[in-house]
Amino acid sequence: MRKYLSLALVALCACGPEAAEMPPPVPPPAPTAAPVASVPTTAPVTPVVVTPALPYPPTRRDDVKDVLHGVTVDDPYRWLEDGKAPEVKAWMKAQDELARGELKKLPERDAIAARLKELFYVDTLSAPRHRGDRYFYSRRLATKEKAIVYWKKGKTGAEQVLFDPNEWSTDGSVTLGGWQVSWDGKLVAYQVHKNNSDEATLHVMDVATKKVSDVDVIEGGKYAYASWTPKGDGFYYTWLTTDPKVKDAERPGFAEVRFHKLGDDPKQDRTVRERTGDAATFLSAGLSSDGHWLVLTVQHGWASEDVYFLDARDKKAEFRPLAVGKKAHYAVDVYKDRFYVTTDEGAPHSRVFVIDPKKPERDAWKEIVAERADAILDGAGVIGGRLALTYLKSVTSRLEIHDLGGKLLEEVALPGLGTMGGPIGRDDEDEAYFSFESFTNPNEVRSLSMKTGKTAPYSAVKVPVDPAPYTVEQVFYPSKDGTRVSMFIVHRKDLKKDGHSRALLWGYGGFQISETSHFAASIYPWLERGGIYAVPNLRGGAEYGEEWHQHGMLLEKQNVFDDLAGAAGYLVKEGYTRPDRLAVYGGSNGGLLTGAAITQHPELFSAVICAVPLLDMIRYHKSGGGGTWVPEYGSAENPDQFKALLAYSPYHNVKPGTKYPPLLLLSADSDDRVDPMHARKFAAEMQAASSGGEVLLRIEKNSGHGGADLLKAEVEKGADRYAFLLAHTAHD
Repeated sequence: MRKYLSLALVALCACGPEAAEMPPPVPPPAPTAAPVASVPTTAPVTPVVVTPALPYPPTRRDDVKDVLHGVTVDDPYRWLEDGKAPEVKAWMKAQDELARGELKKLPERDAIAARLKELFYVDTLSAPRHRGDRYFYSRRLATKEKAIVYWKKGKTGAEQVLFDPNEWSTDGSVTLGGWQVSWDGKLVAYQVHKNNSDEATLHVMDVATKKVSDVDVIEGGKYAYASWTPKGDGFYYTWLTTDPKVKDAERPGFAEVRFHKLGDDPKQDRTVRERTGDAATFLSAGLSSDGHWLVLTVQHGWASEDVYFLDARDKKAEFRPLAVGKKAHYAVDVYKDRFYVTTDEGAPHSRVFVIDPKKPERDAWKEIVAERADAILDGAGVIGGRLALTYLKSVTSRLEIHDLGGKLLEEVALPGLGTMGGPIGRDDEDEAYFSFESFTNPNEVRSLSMKTGKTAPYSAVKVPVDPAPYTVEQVFYPSKDGTRVSMFIVHRKDLKKDGHSRALLWGYGGFQISETSHFAASIYPWLERGGIYAVPNLRGGAEYGEEWHQHGMLLEKQNVFDDLAGAAGYLVKEGYTRPDRLAVYGGSNGGLLTGAAITQHPELFSAVICAVPLLDMIRYHKSGGGGTWVPEYGSAENPDQFKALLAYSPYHNVKPGTKYPPLLLLSADSDDRVDPMHARKFAAEMQAASSGGEVLLRIEKNSGHGGADLLKAEVEKGADRYAFLLAHTAHD
């Protein structure tokens, strides 16, 4: 669970391929603009002559240069940024056809696809959400491509379908996003996405009749989470402009918090908090379950947050500051007119305060759970009138129940060492639910009594794998600057450390996202063929607190890449593998990681997979959700940040004539989070420059940043992915 993410929002059912997600946009501080001169031309450039590994589609190379802070920056493939241009579309089609044709030839591909079908097409059941006298949950059937949302009256009522996205489009391109049920269980607000992109429209449905309102239709629902009133007559949400005159990268700065009264024209919705005008600052708001307090969060990227609140029962009330101007994060849970605040303010491992909203001044806050030296407080919330606290200790989950004064009541026994999600539950009910999984244990959901701390099985994913032959090690190794970094290594118990095994490194390293022990069915075809799977806890994540995150962002981003190189060096030094059989794979921010890996250390890897990546770090903030990530990466408009970005930007650090390992780029045609131009430009540069292995660009159709939302598409992509890795890693 991401630190400070509301416990009630944690998804409790997952079984499938590894996530390759850039966090949904959360806006950041625009740096002071610096003089920039662009000098685009169409004059051809004579590149270093490299014999291509394959007959790549012809790719025009232009003499386009920018002068930033006195430095000339080449950008020969800027024309590939325009994905709507006919020339670019034709180029994309040719690249995708080449990639799929080559991948289809790989000897293990069909066998892997058959195995992935067995692993992915399984029954799953999520934890229920209790609203009114109804329970709501999702179930994925082994015979369906997408999960179906159901409800039933009471725990024993007849199961009824609420949403079946399998029936929404013939090609599966229309997707269900988030859904929020009113407190009385009678209505549900839900997002509909096309091509699984982030862009969404918010609708409202009557649960009993399944009638969808033709009035309560909210465009600009990309960030819309409906926070319902107790009566169910309306909700607060974050609205995003749909004005085509506003550039995509600037749209987050036009977000507003609004209130929608059911039956009213959404275009006339009342603005509760006006736009900031800053694409790097994100707004969200939540109403307490009793309707008394509205809490507003102004999030400055992933670096800090400001929190305000108002009495929602008083129509004349204005927002009052709770925590403003601090370099810290805050998560507020409201229960019986008290604010329970989890924060890393003055405590990198986080702690909990209780606050009386009548006395919100900082010196009136009362600390009830102190910071720990040996564990990271990953989340906290009130369930059943008690505090549920989740910790990360040595990158594995712990769960504790405390009273509202902070006193420890129960240490909840988890099924083993792994990762939990949740718990979720109501603040006035004893029963809660949480999920648990590890590298070798598929996801299971357990019920939890907040009074006793006792747990019981609720549902479990039955995946056709035998975990008995495998073991998980946690090791530590030094990074380039001497920092001690941890890493999980999954392998057969009978592994011989003679350097003969294939190994796959998966990495992310950013945005406070912790790489913990998760079950990924897709890695089993690799493990079953004797492969090793390694996951290092790179800086930039939150495995060891906010300081760990900060040492992997902005001017210290290079630490993340050094941590990955250190992980590769450790695997080789300790005899797990050799460079000619070591591969690396990452997606989104992890795609940036693998782009840096191949350009900085081509000698360390025999194959690289780079999925939905950021790779042009000089122009990333100008497209997609890039403007929201400036606090994490910095911007080329800032002189110091420009220098750091240019030093590692993969697109700008490709060296002609270098023997780069084989590279598979995975892109998506409808990705509106990370612009696919990154993959296109990098593919062109690498194809022109590399004297080594093949460079393939595979483009998923009707697909967003998170994939196509179809199991069959994941099977095909997974088969291509692991067949590519097997083909390009040596073995005895």
